[in-house]
Amino acid sequence: MTVIRCAISPDADDLFMFRGITEGLVDTEGLDFRVETADTDALNRMASGDGADVNAISIAWYPRVAAHYQLFDHGGSVGRGYGPALVAAKKLEKLEGLRIGVPGLTTTAHLVMKQVCTFTPVVIPIQPHARVFEALRSGEVDAAVVIHEGRLTWAQEGFELLLDLGQWWNAHTGLPLPLGGNVVRRSLGASTIAQVDRIVHRSIAHGLAHRDEAIRWLLARGGALSTFEQVDRYLQMYANADTLSYGTDGRAAIRQLVQLSGHPAAVDFVGGHD
Repeated sequence: MTVIRCAISPDADDLFMFRGITEGLVDTEGLDFRVETADTDALNRMASGDGADVNAISIAWYPRVAAHYQLFDHGGSVGRGYGPALVAAKKLEKLEGLRIGVPGLTTTAHLVMKQVCTFTPVVIPIQPHARVFEALRSGEVDAAVVIHEGRLTWAQEGFELLLDLGQWWNAHTGLPLPLGGNVVRRSLGASTIAQVDRIVHRSIAHGLAHRDEAIRWLLARGGALSTFEQVDRYLQMYANADTLSYGTDGRAAIRQLVQLSGHPAAVDFVGGHD
């Protein structure tokens, strides 16, 4: 049996996408999927080295791994008029020169923030979820970019929104903001890549078709989002129709974002699911 090693984040959207595979709910066509988790920055760095066969990455990092990976047309987290949130303990008059917490120098959030202003980045890992809020309260950073579950919990933690990077991106490009995606190792060969493409797409489609069941499964696992409503809202944002396919504007946004990375590369999509 062919083993397909997958590396994804432990966040609700990635777990949702792969639930059909990990729980044996979809046909895996005889392939043996082994799924592990790591935080966003670690996943990016993993893909630059001994990466998994299927590896979740930040779209901003794709040019660094394009020689060895293709990008699936599905499995992405896309913000349409919303995205990572820049928050602080209080409203600030200017952003230039601040110490700003970011979830990693390899992340899309960091790349987009660099387009907004000049700042001193302070890397704050996204695990544990409370770490970024502790850094804000202690004064370790002046402001911080929050992603994943922190994107929904910053207000209840008592912080102020300075800027929504997804809104900023849309205002400047007219496009959605592609944050993360799944890549597949080229060395698997065209036949196996096509097979894996079908299976992962099938798992995402299963999650969308059995959404309430998937939300209850996510809640039982525990995490920063503790209510049905919170998980539901998060999945509305980051596991939706765009996750089944980036679509024409999503693919255009990916190409534009890649050009800003400082390491331009052709974006080589696997298949298409419009």
